Amino acid sequence: MTDASAAPAATSPLITADGKPLKAALGRAQRRARRRALFLVLPLLLFILVSFVLPIGQLLERSMHNDFFSANMPRTVEWFKTHRPGTAPDEAAYAAVALDLQDAAKARTAALAGTRVNYDLPGTRSLFTSTARKARDMQPPYKEALIAADPQWGDPMLWATMRRVSPAYSDDFYLAALDRTRDVHGDIVPMPKDQRIYVMLFERTFLLAAGITFLCFLMGYPVAHLLAVLPLRKSNLLMILVLLPFWTSLLVRTTAWIVLLQREGVVNDILVWLGLIDNNHRLAMIYNQTGTIVAMTHILLPFMILPLYSVMRPIPPTYVRAARSLGATSWTAFRRIYFPQTLPGIGAGSLLVFILAVGYYITPALVGGASGQLISNLIAFHLQNSLNWSLGAALAALLLAAVLVLYWLYDRLVGIDNLKLG
Repeated sequence: MTDASAAPAATSPLITADGKPLKAALGRAQRRARRRALFLVLPLLLFILVSFVLPIGQLLERSMHNDFFSANMPRTVEWFKTHRPGTAPDEAAYAAVALDLQDAAKARTAALAGTRVNYDLPGTRSLFTSTARKARDMQPPYKEALIAADPQWGDPMLWATMRRVSPAYSDDFYLAALDRTRDVHGDIVPMPKDQRIYVMLFERTFLLAAGITFLCFLMGYPVAHLLAVLPLRKSNLLMILVLLPFWTSLLVRTTAWIVLLQREGVVNDILVWLGLIDNNHRLAMIYNQTGTIVAMTHILLPFMILPLYSVMRPIPPTYVRAARSLGATSWTAFRRIYFPQTLPGIGAGSLLVFILAVGYYITPALVGGASGQLISNLIAFHLQNSLNWSLGAALAALLLAAVLVLYWLYDRLVGIDNLKLG
């Protein structure tokens, strides 16, 4: 009787003090905890969404979208949709262009349509604006009227370009960013040699960034090691000198290098005074790649020292002493004991310096000259001067993709878990 009465009690659900099932109470408590955690991180999620995700999404959308032509030349776009590529323009095509130009002249949007075509075929913006002023008085046949207004309207390349830019979304800007274009038949071909600048700038950007990263490593490693082995009071005092550039304006630091490196600057004066160079053969160290490398290495050096210092400081000095007591030379102890333990700091500093270097803008613009400009300077030019926002967005998207590929390679080769910034 005792065993039979105890069995139902053992299998009955557990309840809380207020008589509710324990399982349901735990579920409600977990849901409240998750909601509380969500509310705590919600401001950060909104900040990332507004300041990071949405701008990148707009950047990618802008790199593919440009409706200057499609929105202002609807009849011409419709003719392209109903006729296969390679079809010679007939009277209906010329009539569509003439009527669209008449409407564009009234709305004063002919320059927008011409600007979109001008991106792919230079010189056509003025063609659209001048023809739009004459289109009000045009009468059929429109083919003769347009060609009489400007013989370029009979050029097959113009019509092929208008067909290519007629969609609002296209990959033309990515092709242009890779020094590629499409011919009359729509095939992807390289641009003329005198117009291939973007791939060269990408190569220069990554090569200079790699060189700056290597120089920062060569100069930052011994400095970080010195800071790590000194007593804490002395290392903190010297750390102020490392952090001092952060308290100075970037513009001030860059212009200071202009004063130091110019032909009549301090460095050249010292070299002439020491007799190392002749006064008539002063070194050109500014407004070229040399100026870019020197100034950016100085500016980015703390970003290499700090990760290295954070990794070197916790390394016990007894490891190296133990290796030397067992017969290892100083070089062997450094190479096999000390250096491998600093690899996480080297990887973190190198990745940080390289990514910052490929996207730097102010310093190359001020001290780089023509040969020291990076791809970021051309992106700024298209966004601020030429107003070709789509091409600038395409260049920025390719630069972002290259950085993500670099990050992926670092994760595969080194492991992102080994990344240490402090």
